[in-house]
Amino acid sequence: MLENKKNVDTAFLGQPRGLSTLFFTEMWERFSYYGMRAILLFYMYYAVSKGGLGFDQGTAASIMSIYGSLVYMSSVVGGWLSDRVWGSRRTVFIGGVFIMFGHIALSVPFGAPALFVSIALIVIGTGLLKPNVSEMVGGLYSSTDKRRDAGFSMFVFGINLGAAVAPWAVPFAANGFGFHAFGNEMNFHVGFSLAAIGMFLGLIQYYFGGKKYLSKESLYPQDPIEKENMRPIIIWTTVGVVALLVIIALLGVTGNLNVSNIIWIITIIAIALPIFYFVMMLSSKKVTKIEHSRVWAYVPLFIAAAIFWAIEESGSVVLALFAANRTVLHIGGWHFAAANFQTLNPLFIMILTPFFVWLWSNWRNQPSAPGKFSVGLMFAGASYLFMALPGIINGTAGRVSPWWLIGSWFIVEIAEMLISPIGLSVTTKLAPKAFQSQMMSMWFLADAAGQAVNAQIVKFYSANTEVSYFLIIGLVSVAFGILLLFLVKPIHRLMDGVD
Repeated sequence: MLENKKNVDTAFLGQPRGLSTLFFTEMWERFSYYGMRAILLFYMYYAVSKGGLGFDQGTAASIMSIYGSLVYMSSVVGGWLSDRVWGSRRTVFIGGVFIMFGHIALSVPFGAPALFVSIALIVIGTGLLKPNVSEMVGGLYSSTDKRRDAGFSMFVFGINLGAAVAPWAVPFAANGFGFHAFGNEMNFHVGFSLAAIGMFLGLIQYYFGGKKYLSKESLYPQDPIEKENMRPIIIWTTVGVVALLVIIALLGVTGNLNVSNIIWIITIIAIALPIFYFVMMLSSKKVTKIEHSRVWAYVPLFIAAAIFWAIEESGSVVLALFAANRTVLHIGGWHFAAANFQTLNPLFIMILTPFFVWLWSNWRNQPSAPGKFSVGLMFAGASYLFMALPGIINGTAGRVSPWWLIGSWFIVEIAEMLISPIGLSVTTKLAPKAFQSQMMSMWFLADAAGQAVNAQIVKFYSANTEVSYFLIIGLVSVAFGILLLFLVKPIHRLMDGVD
């Protein structure tokens, strides 16, 4: 490893120089991804005369949600390919290339076909890149290197920095860089081009920086698959693809091949996958009695995480629609775009993280993981209950203060601090030894399942249903949080010694 050199590598702010390469790779990847997502919803439902595709608003919102679900499902495949076939460094580069071409597809005016090609490319690329960059960060340090936690903190800061800047830069480009160069319509393709350029810059510095500063171990798979083991994988993959193609063909023959039904198929897959993983682990002879108990403890935490992600990930869907249709887009004399609100998620994470790091480091009798999940779900639900208030107070016909959205985002990011990092930690602790990688996949699948459910329920959001939509989902989250609070002790017993 790099740090085993005679002189410890401290070239990047006291950290290994390789951290700089991975910091900027992920920063640019998040810039491109969140920049694209900041304007994609509007691109889909804006009228063609305004530069959009003219989709129905409900369909556009559903596509946005299932898109996010696909990204997290593909991460499972990306992690496997890195561990067994390509190695992390090559997998990340291939993923970045797919992502760049995905943004390029959106940057050309070829309508809906280009949109769906772009979604496929970016889903594949993000699945290859995202889970493996983090793995390489860990590879920069030995298990005893005290700089590891600080290094990961800097890496996460890079993620959020890219995600915070993009919702300002990309919409600014789509609006003609402040010069109203495109008349009354938006040129979304210019914004998507900026996202493509961001990924290109990330790839360039990753390629050259990786050669110099990343360990050679990252070029090779950690657990290379034997040739004889490839046959069943190829067979089952082929069976799965053929089955999917048959279903699509049947939909086409019966006249039911449409976006809504495709989204339904993906939703079913996103929910079925974690069920399959749970059944596989709970029925495996490789799982000990104690590990079996811990997997059962993880089930309610998984459900809680899925509910949380359904609400948290709605920022680029339901809250984006609220920003565009129901929010006054200025504070005093300062005017901004609806897409700019997407910066609130990473901004509040950067603000809240130091406080929660300090809190968990100094709170001696802090709640267990299930207890934190319980409170986190209540906060997530409260963020939606908060969003119901402007409709209750003022009705849903006019526009309301942007402070409602800002407040809701702040509340849900408190929930994220209680669930996301805690969930990552407890997932590793509860994982059976024989299924450690698969258990980490479960954390990604919780997000995928939450967004897949979102893809079905966002269709019901409109100005007429606004209050009931926020109230029902908010109350469900709060109710499950309260239920989880009563289950903390039983879950903790099932965790069998894991805090």
